[in-house]
Amino acid sequence: MVTKELQIEDNKLDKLKQLRASGIDPYPYNYGKTHCAKEISEKYSKLKPGEETKDLVSVAGRIMFQRVMGGASFFHLQDQSGRVQIYLAKNRLGTELYQIYTKKVERGDIIGVKGKIFKTEKGEITVLAEELQFLSKSLISLPEKFHGLKDVELRYRQRYLDLIMNPENKEVFIKRANIYKAIREFLDQRGFIEVRTPIIEPQYGGANARPFVTKIHAWNMPMYLRIAYELNLKRLIVGGFEKIYDLSSCFRNEGADRTHNPEFAMMEIQWAYADYFEAMKLTEELWEYVAKKVLGTTIIEYAGKKINLKAPWERLTVLQALKKFAKINVDSLSDDELYNLIRNYNIDYEGDIKRGMMISLLFEALCEDKIIQPTHIIDHPKESCPLAKPHRDNPELIERIEPYINGWEVGNCYSELTDPILQRKLLEEQAEKGRGGDEEAHPMDEDYVDALSYGLPPNTGIGIGVDRMVMLLTGQDSIRDVILFPTMKPVGLETEKTGKAAETKLAVAIINKSLKLKRWEEMNTIAHLNAAFAARKGRELFLQDTIITKDKKEINLNIQHAIMIKETLHNKEIIDLIKKAKELDLDVAEFTKEMMTTTDDRKVVEITKSKELEKIEFLGALIFGKRSIVEKLTGKFSLYT
Repeated sequence: MVTKELQIEDNKLDKLKQLRASGIDPYPYNYGKTHCAKEISEKYSKLKPGEETKDLVSVAGRIMFQRVMGGASFFHLQDQSGRVQIYLAKNRLGTELYQIYTKKVERGDIIGVKGKIFKTEKGEITVLAEELQFLSKSLISLPEKFHGLKDVELRYRQRYLDLIMNPENKEVFIKRANIYKAIREFLDQRGFIEVRTPIIEPQYGGANARPFVTKIHAWNMPMYLRIAYELNLKRLIVGGFEKIYDLSSCFRNEGADRTHNPEFAMMEIQWAYADYFEAMKLTEELWEYVAKKVLGTTIIEYAGKKINLKAPWERLTVLQALKKFAKINVDSLSDDELYNLIRNYNIDYEGDIKRGMMISLLFEALCEDKIIQPTHIIDHPKESCPLAKPHRDNPELIERIEPYINGWEVGNCYSELTDPILQRKLLEEQAEKGRGGDEEAHPMDEDYVDALSYGLPPNTGIGIGVDRMVMLLTGQDSIRDVILFPTMKPVGLETEKTGKAAETKLAVAIINKSLKLKRWEEMNTIAHLNAAFAARKGRELFLQDTIITKDKKEINLNIQHAIMIKETLHNKEIIDLIKKAKELDLDVAEFTKEMMTTTDDRKVVEITKSKELEKIEFLGALIFGKRSIVEKLTGKFSLYT
């Protein structure tokens, strides 16, 4: 919900009244559209300049461009498929209708046009308007054409405006729909049946995560939004299904960042009589199939890296990954030595920590982001999951797989634990952690253990994070770019009624001393960084606009978050800092040499396009976000002098 009030414009209301006075219904019930813009562009592409047809079409869309020239005018209409040009001639439409559609109809309005197709002398396929129908009057002006809609926060909060101004973004969501279709096609061809598990449950489970809590008022009892499908799918395996999947949404009560959203899309399979070896094979075959179906290739490029999704993928145990990527031979280290590594790398943990969890934490901190090509990380410590079957060759491990691509965990698979006695013991241990304050501990589920006690056949489970799959296959930088309506904190929520920020935040500007800027250039850099940062964050930085003195005079109130200025002697350190900050979904402002040398943004765009990131000279950067995270990222930089 956007709390900022958008003012309906008086001149548009006047034109709305004028339309009605002319006998035009500005909000009719329907329109007989026969063709879309892309269809017309493709079908008539071979017309010669100046050539006309007798083909009659009806198109409809939003006016994105108008050029009125006396007795003739051109409009560009935008529909779901693209844009088509419309030609309005006074001598064809009549003076009265022509005046209405050139004086009272504006950019942003939606109209229907019926007419014949021709190609202009300049080679543009055009509809020669013979009939016009008004379909919807816009009462708020669209953003300027050149700048479009670049405010990222606004794009996510007002997705409808993003799709109008950046129609190319529709392609991401069309590809997303095709990815869903390909996943279902792949599984259906292999005999899997799609099922629906409940969204609200009396007991959550299937993952270590904090749930959203709701309530059935009629029964006066708490309910939970599901965090995973797993336990209900396995109940169905007990009941006699053998190959099933659910593909929809799960909900976890956690923060949002570049790769996480509290509501997220997940696909999960349960497959009777199979184990984690077959799960690995099916997982990589699924990714390969979807990539070929949607993109026509298994090779993708993401953030400048070429990644090949073709099966088979590399397989590494957790211990092998630590040896390969972190040069740590776990087998040669004692528990105390592992603990010292945890401390030396400043890895956070809570409560007592066992050897297996130390190994998992070291892997997450030191290896994950280095696994770029598709890789199955297998044979995890037994402490990492209470629902997986013990490893057949090593009781300290479980038969669990985490597939990784581009440094991201993109799924979770394992040979499922089928022993009800062991399952009860492990869930009771998890429930004890929950009673001790661990909000992500797996709760005890008596009914699930009862189901296992009737007999669960050997089976494997596969979970795939669909949003991350869409990010990789569409080249999008943030999970919010692949979710039509991502979870967003309402504007102003950061400020409590006490006048304090709901969470302490910090802005740190880093100046690049290696460029030997003059003092005024450094001050200019700081000013531009703060201006860009403030423009993007807007009014949420303020408790209120003004404060009042004793003699009733106003003083503009400053932002309620601290700003620090630091320095570095290395351009690469700024590039690395920006990259890490964006990965953590922090707010970032950047100021480059090109931005200093010209005020023409178009020149900046063109110059920047010709350079690789490592060749860009950053005068400075500003990072804003939760104080503890920003301090950790910028702690090594010295204060500005």
